[in-house]
Amino acid sequence: MGALHAGHTSLFDEARRIAGPRGTVAATIFVNPSQFGPKEDLAQYPRPFIADEALCQKHGVDLLFAPEPSEVYPENFSTWVNEESVSLGLCGGTRPGHFRGVCTVVMKLFMICQPTDAVFGKKDFQQCAVIAQMVRDLNIPVQLTFAETVREPDGLALSSRNAYLSAEERRQAPLLHKALVLAQSAAVSGERDAHALQRALEEAVQACPHARLDYACIVDGSSLKPVASLEPGTVAALAVFFGKTRLIDNLRLL
Repeated sequence: MGALHAGHTSLFDEARRIAGPRGTVAATIFVNPSQFGPKEDLAQYPRPFIADEALCQKHGVDLLFAPEPSEVYPENFSTWVNEESVSLGLCGGTRPGHFRGVCTVVMKLFMICQPTDAVFGKKDFQQCAVIAQMVRDLNIPVQLTFAETVREPDGLALSSRNAYLSAEERRQAPLLHKALVLAQSAAVSGERDAHALQRALEEAVQACPHARLDYACIVDGSSLKPVASLEPGTVAALAVFFGKTRLIDNLRLL
């Protein structure tokens, strides 16, 4: 959506690796209004297009597609794409309509750009699952690659919204990754009770004075449904508010 950082450029680099020196790498910058709720940060979301364009050029992007909202959603637009399984919990449970906006715009971009491959970041774990389900269900001829989350040295996942954090909020924000790593360590050491690990995540967030829990979930990595006991592929996911800034993170436990 713009306000590019090293997490985004890692996707460009991965796309170039897939495409090879003779392939074409295309990027899109579009702050998608249909995936923001009525009380979310659409108006405030940063749009430093000139800096973003320069970063795309630096990382070998051949084509940059940056449409206006009126081009993507013209007057009388009325066709939407809904995924109705993996989109329902986690962010889909607390941000109604979000994934309808994601699926619709990604489908439109696939139709416009006709890529052979598309690269998305694992930080948006549920978004990856939703897009993968849509691609399977609708027989979209694109190969998906999900790239690893890029982090600050203290573990905080890179996000354009990190810029909203105050100095004190930024100091405390790495708690998401720290809590997830502790859950992963417990799982590796033999803990299999998902409810116990979920409580530990919740307590870690509640102990932080500037943090407000949106959700803490332990889910199956494929279906995204909550689990009672850990199995290979189980994922822990967190969404936490620092003031008005909502951050997400996730980590595979086994």
